Amino acid sequence: MIATAIILFLGIGLHEYAHCKFADMAGDPTPAYYGRVTLDLTKHFEITGVIMMILTTLTGFGIGWGKPSPVNPSKMRNPRVDWFVSVAAGPVSNLVQATIYALFLRLALKADLFGQLPSPDARIFVGYLLAGGVAINLGLALFNLIPFGPLDGHWLVGLLLPEKQRYYWFKFNRQIGMPGLFVAVFALQALHISLISGPINMLFQTFVGTSFYDVLQRILG
Repeated sequence: MIATAIILFLGIGLHEYAHCKFADMAGDPTPAYYGRVTLDLTKHFEITGVIMMILTTLTGFGIGWGKPSPVNPSKMRNPRVDWFVSVAAGPVSNLVQATIYALFLRLALKADLFGQLPSPDARIFVGYLLAGGVAINLGLALFNLIPFGPLDGHWLVGLLLPEKQRYYWFKFNRQIGMPGLFVAVFALQALHISLISGPINMLFQTFVGTSFYDVLQRILG
């Protein structure tokens, strides 16, 4: 649970920071006005999302969110392109984090670091911090790319559409997206169905060179 909390804090906090930083770089003063162009990651969370992360992690799966990034595309130098880049920066930040965790995990496996740690608890904590860091960040990136509700994917799809279709796409997601997303997530959890577990496992093996379960077996000896 502690390892998961660390991963989610960095994963979600840096995700929101990336949105704000790239909007700021594009000339939008809004994130800076709200104090969001900062690596003090506590500024990128709000209480409801944090409570959801804690409660759902205790039940075996993690759902949570950061504080929505305040951006104003009309203030950007090239609104449509800069807005797209600012939105995409969030999932990309999670892919970067997954890559960093994967590099350390590969090094730890190659050097047999886990076998040198003093206790099973230490092996489990360090192992899950690294392996979970890869898997959870891949999950955050893929989940946010789903083109539905308030997720980044719906903005990215909308910005690729012609203006008229974009207007109706965004309107649909404002009205239906948030409640629809919650219903879909909890229904899929109740049915034990995951839309992204397959892609996560495939990408994990690409990043690390072996599967998540093989890594766990090596960690546990």
